[in-house]
Amino acid sequence: MSRILVADDHDALRRGLALALTGAGHDVEEAGNGNAAIERLHEGYFDVVVSDLKMGGSDGLDVLRTTKSLHPSASVILMTAFGSVSTAVEAMKHGAFDYVQKPFEIEEMEVKVEKALELKRLRHELDYFRHEQQETYNFERIVGSSDALHKVLGVVKKVAKSNSTVLIRGETGTGKELIAGAIHHNSLRAARNFVKVNCAALQENLLESELFGHEKGAFTSADRQRIGRFEQADGGSLFLDEIGDMSPSTQAKILRVLQEHEFERLGGTRTIKVDVRLIAATNRDLQAMVSNAQFREDLYYRLNVVTVEMPPLRERKEDILPLGMWFIRRFSNELKKKLDGADSEAQKMLMRYNWPGNIRELENAIERAALLAESSVITSDDLRLGDFGASSMTKESASVVKIPPTGIALEEIERQSLLEALKMSNWVQKDAAELLAISPRVMNYKIKTLNIQLPRRRVAQPDAGA
Repeated sequence: MSRILVADDHDALRRGLALALTGAGHDVEEAGNGNAAIERLHEGYFDVVVSDLKMGGSDGLDVLRTTKSLHPSASVILMTAFGSVSTAVEAMKHGAFDYVQKPFEIEEMEVKVEKALELKRLRHELDYFRHEQQETYNFERIVGSSDALHKVLGVVKKVAKSNSTVLIRGETGTGKELIAGAIHHNSLRAARNFVKVNCAALQENLLESELFGHEKGAFTSADRQRIGRFEQADGGSLFLDEIGDMSPSTQAKILRVLQEHEFERLGGTRTIKVDVRLIAATNRDLQAMVSNAQFREDLYYRLNVVTVEMPPLRERKEDILPLGMWFIRRFSNELKKKLDGADSEAQKMLMRYNWPGNIRELENAIERAALLAESSVITSDDLRLGDFGASSMTKESASVVKIPPTGIALEEIERQSLLEALKMSNWVQKDAAELLAISPRVMNYKIKTLNIQLPRRRVAQPDAGA
């Protein structure tokens, strides 16, 4: 229920308006003059203030100033007679939401009040969204404690404040979009738009229209003008995901924007200037594509000013369980289902699986398990990784150590095998011993004789995923 203050020294009009707004479900208070209205504003908060511009005591402009001083988010709608319309327009320049010229229909005022309340709701949603964005992309809230992730974040923190173009490389599902968002939201452009485009999801002509916009009549279905993503991102950042899938024609146009900071909409002749920071991502080898004439060399060097390499999840073993627990908490909230984590067998399964789909696959696996779970903890049966777990790994990926042509000492092979098993088990010796089919006692002996240094156990429990 919204609180509305109606201020007017015309009793019949004020009471009729208050009655109509009360009937519409609002909590309405009345003030017979400007002084009484200001008194009410000091006593409590109102979402909308409807005030006559000319009345006894303090006038509508005084009510407007007091409202904006005490309750900046409240909307003020002024009622004015014909002779004072210019004053009402001037009042809008100073923060009034709208004005209504007397005489008016009650329905007209009801519509303006609803518009004011809708704008307030949208502002609240936008503020909430911006807060959530800032929280999500806060470096301290990105889940993970692995050296590989810390190395990535170290680079990101250095480049975030600059305007340099950034190329993020890595396998699908490694969190490239999150890193792009972190770069923008920790940059000097954070208050402006962060616009995202998946280049692989659109055909060439659709992608160009998406990026640069088009004029009415530019092609058969162009029945109206469209503003492209570059214009939407003006002053902010544009994230082009899977840029390796872009056609040569589109590559040339992107290169021009990077060099000249200008472009034309499809079917248009007017040159549009923009100030956009470009962040690109790919899971393809652009350097090899340049060699094969599949990607423009000049664009590659323009994009590759700063490179961020996203490690696959199998190289961030320490991050699997913290990420898994974060996803469990998230889906527990979303599904309104009490889940306290995963049991020991499920945790072992998460650690041993190779995760070819990286964090995205982990997220999907946890969501499925959360839906299937019948107890307060996720079990190995809930995960259903058995059908595509270790058996899905290729011989090459399952191989722990490759013997180089120059040879290698058997002791070193043993050492590397133990290290791999320990990493897969999150450095739990008993679980690593189980993987190698040896006893915990033998495992402990091997660690000592091979002088393997165990890392200090680190616990990471932030609130956002990488």
